[in-house]
Amino acid sequence: MSCLDCSCILRTRVESFGAEKHSEDSSSEDSADESAVFWSQSSRREDEQISWSSDVSHYDLQVEIGKGCNNVTSIYLARHLPTGTLVAVRITDLERCSEDHLKALQNEVTLSHAFRHPNIMTLWAVFTTGSWLWVISPFMAYSSAGHLLRTYFPDGMSEALIGNILFGAVSGLSYMHHHGYIHRSIKASHILISGDGLVYLSGLNHLYSLISSGQRLKAVYDFPQFSTSVLPWLSPELLRQDIYGYNVKSDIYSVGITACELANGRVPFQDMPRTQMLLQKLKGPPYCPWSVNTFPRSESRMKNSRSGIDSGIGESMTHTTASERLQTPPKTFSPAFHNLIELCLQQDPEKR
Repeated sequence: MSCLDCSCILRTRVESFGAEKHSEDSSSEDSADESAVFWSQSSRREDEQISWSSDVSHYDLQVEIGKGCNNVTSIYLARHLPTGTLVAVRITDLERCSEDHLKALQNEVTLSHAFRHPNIMTLWAVFTTGSWLWVISPFMAYSSAGHLLRTYFPDGMSEALIGNILFGAVSGLSYMHHHGYIHRSIKASHILISGDGLVYLSGLNHLYSLISSGQRLKAVYDFPQFSTSVLPWLSPELLRQDIYGYNVKSDIYSVGITACELANGRVPFQDMPRTQMLLQKLKGPPYCPWSVNTFPRSESRMKNSRSGIDSGIGESMTHTTASERLQTPPKTFSPAFHNLIELCLQQDPEKR
């Protein structure tokens, strides 16, 4: 499947536009060629070295592929005209951003620039034009694992496919943990897949550092302003907010929930009232959230994920018809897979 034929994106055409569309409300001294902020890193395409510019006329916005952050951000498939490279362009209206949102954006940009790992999403360029923030990143032809679930695998993926996806995501996560960061937002929609089938971990805006004053902390106590839709993936100790705090083992719990999500096509706890879900996590589930039989197939066919957040590429994607979905045989999962998830979801973080 080619990038342009990929059904993981909205097929809504938009008129190509330049800086005037996104800076019409800015002051007269702002111009498309003179950004208030500009950061970029070069990348390679085969033997060619590509340098990304802050000239918005170099990016032909072709298709809107999603919205993000309460519709403050629009995500586009675009073509970099000087090289013909397909890229993803996220355009954020900074005037509509809250202070917390601005801090999250700053965190993502800073850490994307600092991390160097083949399984962590990188940003190629970040710049402002008027009151609009432009972020240029690689185009993920297969969108996110979460979107693939909703589009092609409503009853969940096979164990082999889950293994390939989680291996890439956990490799990137291990790199973050080694450098003293907690991701705090591991979920299928933050695992992106390129047209080459490469896996990238995204969602860096909630990362938190364990390093303070040159020392590595054993636990942290920060509780960010999460959207309530993220709560099903969060660990009990993070939600508990007690004197013991949490550490990188909190992410391991989220990996277990994500594995359940990929296996079942649904997220454990997602249909519970938030208070009930919190109590359920804190005392430990009376059922096995990793069991395929937890969610009857007839139910999962009728319901799509209500969390729907796909901040890596887009948060509002269209669904294909049932006839377009892949027909998969009944799934079976090995004892090793069940054991892996059981270990990830241990109540005691030290046993994960």
